[in-house]
Amino acid sequence: MGRRRWTAAGALVLATGLSAVGPTTAVASARTEGCTADAGPYQRQLEKRLGLPVDGRMSQADCVAIRKVQRDLKLTPANGFPDLKTYRYTLVYDASKNPNAEKRCPVRPYRVTCVDLTRQILWVQKGTKVVFRPVPVRSGRAGLETRTGWQRIYRKNRTFFSTLYDGAPMPYSQFFNGGQALHGTYKDLFESGSGGCVNMYVKDAERLYQLLGIGDRLYVFGRKPGRAVENPEAAKADAIVADAFGGNRIPVDRDADGPRR
Repeated sequence: MGRRRWTAAGALVLATGLSAVGPTTAVASARTEGCTADAGPYQRQLEKRLGLPVDGRMSQADCVAIRKVQRDLKLTPANGFPDLKTYRYTLVYDASKNPNAEKRCPVRPYRVTCVDLTRQILWVQKGTKVVFRPVPVRSGRAGLETRTGWQRIYRKNRTFFSTLYDGAPMPYSQFFNGGQALHGTYKDLFESGSGGCVNMYVKDAERLYQLLGIGDRLYVFGRKPGRAVENPEAAKADAIVADAFGGNRIPVDRDADGPRR
């Protein structure tokens, strides 16, 4: 099957140009079903992504296209509103075939968990083969950023509760840098940011927990969108902290819960 993409009408099509739902069909459907969403915070980003006129104003064509994407991705509600969740899922979809197209995550013969802070996605690769497809994540908020660079999983716990944030549940925790961990969350994945951990849906965290073991390597790169200022000195400081306090400098807990390598 050919490579898929979205048309301006929001329909998933093959690279050959064949389309199951073309612009005429989509607009006709809108007339019968109605599509009345208002403009939203990711209006321009989704207009650009879908090849629509980028004006920041909601039109009937915009609403139809965005709603079609939401339905294709099985997002709810599929109402045409251009929210962060819809935009982020388009990034996950775009990355699904080749998440490392820009070669920002190092290729190694062993498993590497790639955490892209810019796109807010995570995947696992072994060599050039993707062994865990991209999923959406939530990284640290301003002032509590997830530390970048090479890391290593040094402790695992299926049912950990935070000692810093009022006993908040951290299911399927895999610690890689001091108190920072990969783990599931029951909170809104598309709101604010974490305290430095890499949050994901619990079902994704469980699958990742089953895949990775003590000693597995992570590479964290990029900058979370919305960070106040790009500061080279801050990036340098992050690298120093990661080197001093990351998983590479922490003794491995041989009694940790979970599989080992």
